[in-house]
Amino acid sequence: MTTNLLNPVASFAAGLLLWAVGSLIYGGCLSAAGISTQEQQQEIESMGFGSDSDAGRYLRLSPQEREAAFSSEVKQIRIAEQYGLAYLPLMVVRQYGLIEKHASALGLAGLSVSWIRYPSGKAMNDALQFGLLEFGSGGVAPLLEMWDKTFGDFGVKGVASLSQMPMYLNVNKPNIETLKDLNKQDLIALPAVKVSLQAVTLQMAAAKSFGDDRYDDLDGFTVSMSHPEAMKALLSGQVTAHFASPPFQYQELETSQVHTILSSYDVLGGPATLAAIWTRSEFHLQNPKTYRAVFEALEEAMSIINKDKRKAAQVYNLVSNSRLSVDFVQKIINDPQVRYTTAPQGIMKYARFMHRIGSIQRRPQDWRDVFFPFTAEISGS
Repeated sequence: MTTNLLNPVASFAAGLLLWAVGSLIYGGCLSAAGISTQEQQQEIESMGFGSDSDAGRYLRLSPQEREAAFSSEVKQIRIAEQYGLAYLPLMVVRQYGLIEKHASALGLAGLSVSWIRYPSGKAMNDALQFGLLEFGSGGVAPLLEMWDKTFGDFGVKGVASLSQMPMYLNVNKPNIETLKDLNKQDLIALPAVKVSLQAVTLQMAAAKSFGDDRYDDLDGFTVSMSHPEAMKALLSGQVTAHFASPPFQYQELETSQVHTILSSYDVLGGPATLAAIWTRSEFHLQNPKTYRAVFEALEEAMSIINKDKRKAAQVYNLVSNSRLSVDFVQKIINDPQVRYTTAPQGIMKYARFMHRIGSIQRRPQDWRDVFFPFTAEISGS
């Protein structure tokens, strides 16, 4: 009987001893590489793995194996581009070849960067999921939906904010002053029904105006249109309203027939990120230098815009083939409500609302849950 009892105990002790020895050896490898156990844990927590098993596989790699696994990075990346001044940082990055510049500085000379415009946000995110695109871009709401949808799979997360700017709900009927003045004959154009940032912001505004349980009262009034198409439709009377973004909302207000009845900043109680850029955890993990090159390129683009707004306006006109005057574009960029920064703002306001109405099943505890480092290291909300 005594022997039977000792065997399990001995097995447990042996297992514990092996675990301890293994930990010491692994810790010694980390120390030899100049990496403390605490630093390694922080690295794991910040990597943004899609699942615990991915993190486990990463932990089991020695420093040498990790370096060998990730030494061969991609030779080409594809980035989604969008309409409007919210995406000006990407235009500056493209115009000045900033990703290529920073990639070369990190030892990745020859990196090819392609820019793709998709017909819809769904098509773009499908391409991202199937590995046909490395970086998606768009509003905060689509980012939160992708984060929620891919959690525990391949883990889409935000790379950085691209811009903070208000969105205006513009109308072409003088008798409409508030949301309560709209009726079913009044079509509201926005980028995508129910899922775009404008659509979610409209739901938040409806909840404030009509009551929390009536957040979707205006969904039936909405139609999907790109901003250029929606602006034409508003000015021609085909739609009554356009929930827009810069520069389109300002162009519409140049005509006497259009006025604003709502600003997204009024709904949110202050400034918020309009556009962001995101990628898969797998890409972030396997291509750390390329990822860093993209982030550093974005930071340099922000610096260029904020230091010389006239030059930034010229870049916008050039890259977007805009016929707007440089003075007009510069005036928008100079608006105190318009900011270009990689720091996310107002993410949790959208996350809490979208979780409450069931648009996302998982609510992040903090905005940092939705973004990779290096973004999570900066101040945001």
